[in-house]
Amino acid sequence: MKDATVSARVEYDVKAEAEEILQKLGIPVSVVINSLYRQIIYRHGVPFSLTIPGEPLTIDTISDSELNAKLQNSYEQSLAGEGRPYAEVFDELERSFV
Repeated sequence: MKDATVSARVEYDVKAEAEEILQKLGIPVSVVINSLYRQIIYRHGVPFSLTIPGEPLTIDTISDSELNAKLQNSYEQSLAGEGRPYAEVFDELERSFV
């Protein structure tokens, strides 16, 4: 029987974006929260990795040969039609810095 309430303060944009995705999937927020709690119980911990990301690679932190290898790989992916349009990538980057 569901008889407990969970209340949490989250960033408005995060909540709105997550709820929009869940609505498209047809999954109520309460089902996701209940599933998360059940996974915490099942795993005796958080069911995903919580880590501090490493420092991003910059032109100052990689060698010329590493940079050239990355650029070559990207070029080959582009020729093969792999990857995403740059406008999509920049839109995503812009959203992540807001």
